[in-house]
Amino acid sequence: MEELTAKQLRDKIASGQIKSLDAVNDVFSRIEKYEPVIGAYISTFKEQAIEQAEQVDKKVSAGEPLGQLAGVPIAVKDNMCTTFGATTCASKILENFHAPYNATAVEKLIAADAVIIGKTNLDEFAMGSSTENSGLKKTVNPWDTTRVPGGSSGGATASVAARMCSAALGSDTGGSIRQPASFCGVVGLKPTYGRVSRYGLVAYGSSLDQIGPVTQTVEDAALMLNVIAGHDSSDSTSVNETIAPTYDYLEKLNEPVEKLKIAVAPQLNAGADQQVQNTLHEAINIYKNLGAEIIEVKMPHLDYAIAAYYIIATAEASSNLARYDGVHYGHRTQNPKDYVEVYSKSRAEAFGQEVKRRIMLGTYALSSGYYDAYYLKALKVRNLIRSDFTKAFEKCDCVMMPVAPTTAFKIGEKTSDPLQMYLSDIYTIAANLAGIPGISIPCGFDDKDLPIGLQILSPAFTEDKLLRIAKMYEKENNWYDKRPNI
Repeated sequence: MEELTAKQLRDKIASGQIKSLDAVNDVFSRIEKYEPVIGAYISTFKEQAIEQAEQVDKKVSAGEPLGQLAGVPIAVKDNMCTTFGATTCASKILENFHAPYNATAVEKLIAADAVIIGKTNLDEFAMGSSTENSGLKKTVNPWDTTRVPGGSSGGATASVAARMCSAALGSDTGGSIRQPASFCGVVGLKPTYGRVSRYGLVAYGSSLDQIGPVTQTVEDAALMLNVIAGHDSSDSTSVNETIAPTYDYLEKLNEPVEKLKIAVAPQLNAGADQQVQNTLHEAINIYKNLGAEIIEVKMPHLDYAIAAYYIIATAEASSNLARYDGVHYGHRTQNPKDYVEVYSKSRAEAFGQEVKRRIMLGTYALSSGYYDAYYLKALKVRNLIRSDFTKAFEKCDCVMMPVAPTTAFKIGEKTSDPLQMYLSDIYTIAANLAGIPGISIPCGFDDKDLPIGLQILSPAFTEDKLLRIAKMYEKENNWYDKRPNI
């Protein structure tokens, strides 16, 4: 059943051609076979998944109404709260934390009759671009196990690429869905900020984080977005339906965008590897052959996106992670002398090096005398970046650029140079700063047979158009059919 997409599997289960229990058992057989090599999951829930699958099969037999993901095996990134299993954020500080509630996105999956297979590995607290910063285990790229899967949603993308689930939920703070999707040859969608509830997502950068789907195809991404999108009164950053209504993203997915205008910014693409640039150019030419108009635009402030992002994100991380103090919950040091030691030793023992680095950077940026010089200035640059996109979208329907400067790099290649690691996100972070939606779709391979992704960005709350534009390309290619030889 591994050859079936999430929607194809859903349709076959609903029609009675395939039992959800068989699909789930097939997924767990693959997990048993490949998980020791890939390391995508922090935890799995076989008994619970079998019970969920049996319930779906009973509904099918009884002719009862089914949810949009009925019987489909789905994985969830382990920074989303669940009442089942631990919610670790791949950190030793939360290794044994059990959440008392489900994240809204998880609740919506359950309501849609999805079968939750397990929770996937990530960079600790989603801080990283390679999943090498996980405090609990290592994840590798299914296309080449000597290489990283990308991050921070590396476990989610690796699990989908290895067909150890049909689709997954990830989170994207600065490209953490799109970049690993590109590295693993799958589809990764970051919705508009506020389109999907963040309630129950453990916060890294509160003004940047967004939950989104990781899938095999654009159609599957549309299906997943149908389920998880929408207003949530529990999340103050969730946008009201009257302001930005949701749609049936599958309904008109196969309709091409007429008179499509695509913007490219040549000065941005110049920093990418030559093979990445060539593949991007070929992808854009396909749109041109389909009748799209290609427009060159200048987006001068995107050159400052990395600097602005790492000030804003680390400042918010410093604030958000202050709650892990060895008192309320999480790891607590043994035999402390006083409260100061409880706080300092608990955090020192349980946080990884990258988390400590970002907390210190953020605390410094927010400290007295530096707030105006760094954090406030970064917020101003963020507004300029948002303005760059606004001006570009006045002339076009979308902006296209690489997802990452290179294909998946070797494990350990950038761990000793944090700046080089941060530059892995150079093309993705602008969408988070601007709050707009973006998608990564497979568009080719390099000479090492490693996947390359095409990134498409569109105006806020235009996921329906974004998915249609992505589908136009997908119809002309079958990159998604190519599987890693694990």
